[in-house]
Amino acid sequence: MSDVIARPPFDAELLPFLDALAARGPFRVTPEMLPRMRQLDVPLETLDDRLRERGLERRSTTVPGYLGDPIELAVIQRIGRTGPTTGVYTIHGGGMMFGHHLGNLESYDGWLLDHDVVLVSVDYRLAPEHPDPYPVEDCAAGLVWVAEHADELGIDPDRIVIAGQSAGAGLAAGTTLLMRDRGGPALLGQILVSPMLDDRDRTVSTQQIDGVGVADRQMTRFGWDAYLGERRGTDDVSGYAAPARATALADLPPTYIDCGSAEVFRDETVAYASGLWAAGVDAELHVWPGAFHGFTSMVPDATVSRRATTALAEWTRRLLAG
Repeated sequence: MSDVIARPPFDAELLPFLDALAARGPFRVTPEMLPRMRQLDVPLETLDDRLRERGLERRSTTVPGYLGDPIELAVIQRIGRTGPTTGVYTIHGGGMMFGHHLGNLESYDGWLLDHDVVLVSVDYRLAPEHPDPYPVEDCAAGLVWVAEHADELGIDPDRIVIAGQSAGAGLAAGTTLLMRDRGGPALLGQILVSPMLDDRDRTVSTQQIDGVGVADRQMTRFGWDAYLGERRGTDDVSGYAAPARATALADLPPTYIDCGSAEVFRDETVAYASGLWAAGVDAELHVWPGAFHGFTSMVPDATVSRRATTALAEWTRRLLAG
């Protein structure tokens, strides 16, 4: 942890959460912790009961992933929904090494209930057991399958949005680049919330958020090491694995991209948005003052969290109205 470099202050409404977190003592991810961190926090039966209470239903299907190996997609939609609609292809976070594709589904209720979309969540394989390119290639293979089976899923193939948070947002950005370069399905939009984009560990924000906040520099390094191994920080890393390295960003879909001013991914997020603008891409960037990584889900009632949630909802309405 650096005790010299200055950093932006945390939002006052977010501080009690951070203080409670700090009171538990230092948190460091270890390989032994990963199996537990990959588990869903409730039984599947409980998850499905909660979905039904909100008027939603889930089914799962097995599809070919990278190299043809099987991966699972979860399909969630409103009970009784019919006809073609927008598809939202979601990629979960967790540093490419933990998390669950059925976690945090409540954050998509606005999409599912207000816009009647079909949500598809991909269970991509995780590092370090499955390092690059497995995660991004699994995500790409699942997206191609969704587009090819859009009719049976009730999805309009011309209205597919890709969305992710944290590592999931980095994988979403990499998947979008792969689809463009391989002539895959054209996407209606991409949503990149606090994206994990750059393995090189050179930005000011990585130095500022080191031993403080949520998902700090040490956790980020651990994730990139799991994903890339000895290639992390070298020239032997593609823009699909670490989208901050991509040099050609033209012809990408409209993009919503945001981060907190007090999070480790701030500078790479801002740089990626600038690259999108330089390439002529329609991109909307928000940097939320005083916000740490994952603030909207951890402290959803804070004023800055409500502002961020509203901004994404407004962008969504404009995108889907087009």
